[in-house]
Amino acid sequence: MRVLVTGGAGFLGSHLCERLLSDGHEVLCVDNFFTGRKSNVRHLMNNPDFELLRHDVTEPLRVEVDQIYNLACPASPVHYQYDPIHTMKTSVLGAMNMLGLAKRLGVQIFQASTSEVYGDPEVHPQPEGYWGKVNPIGIRSCYDEGKRCAETLFFDYHRQHDISIKVARIFNTYGPRMNPDDGRVVSNFIVQALQGEDITVYGEGQHIRSFCYVDDLIDGFVCLMNSDSDVTGPVNLGNPGEFTVRELAEHVIDLTGSPSKLVFKPLPQDDPRQRKPDISKAKSLLNWQPEVKLDEGLKRTIAYFEKLFTAV
Repeated sequence: MRVLVTGGAGFLGSHLCERLLSDGHEVLCVDNFFTGRKSNVRHLMNNPDFELLRHDVTEPLRVEVDQIYNLACPASPVHYQYDPIHTMKTSVLGAMNMLGLAKRLGVQIFQASTSEVYGDPEVHPQPEGYWGKVNPIGIRSCYDEGKRCAETLFFDYHRQHDISIKVARIFNTYGPRMNPDDGRVVSNFIVQALQGEDITVYGEGQHIRSFCYVDDLIDGFVCLMNSDSDVTGPVNLGNPGEFTVRELAEHVIDLTGSPSKLVFKPLPQDDPRQRKPDISKAKSLLNWQPEVKLDEGLKRTIAYFEKLFTAV
């Protein structure tokens, strides 16, 4: 099968390309390289079943494929707030262009949505039926509302044009190939700890997060894409294990043996207080649940960053 992966040179996309190749598929990796990096897929370039194309999904794409995974969009606040208008375009126009392609080809399409559609939730943990509490005009809205609009488009194309869709809502994910300057909590803490800098914790560090290792998430992607045709989603994919941000910071310090101290700063606007997936649907419909414990996943991620900094 020939599979298109948009955002394929990004953190999640590169791992998905790797998995699809190992499963015996041909992969067309499309990326505009705003946050994606060629170094993430360089090890795949000599594989005859892998093809890399520079393209921005805000523009139509004419290719022939059998399946589409739409992952294209900057996903960390520091990146999606850099050009919020283009972030919104990527989510909305990108979804329309990829759905149009899926319609023309008559193929199934996967949408990488996000737990950010729940905003700052008042329900905990968050089930798929929860409509969320989102600020539509805040500094995070370009991402949150863009992804919500993309979900709307996916379900309207499904209802109006009978397109086969799969929508995943992704919760906090970490692992090798995270961008060191993406501002996400796991990469921030690891980079600061390895460099012996003070670790920046926003608020009092009592915000609750759940962290899913990238291999588990990619397995969830494939399980959802291969699920029965009546399973459209949205389906939460994430690890329901709960940790405070402060606990994560202290754990990273322990695992790195860093002399770093914690420094507390004011919370960014609209930062959610709690985030934990209800994965009942994923368990029942996909027979999926995460396997990698936080301790093991952090060790692998720390080893990646240590190697990255040694190579520089």
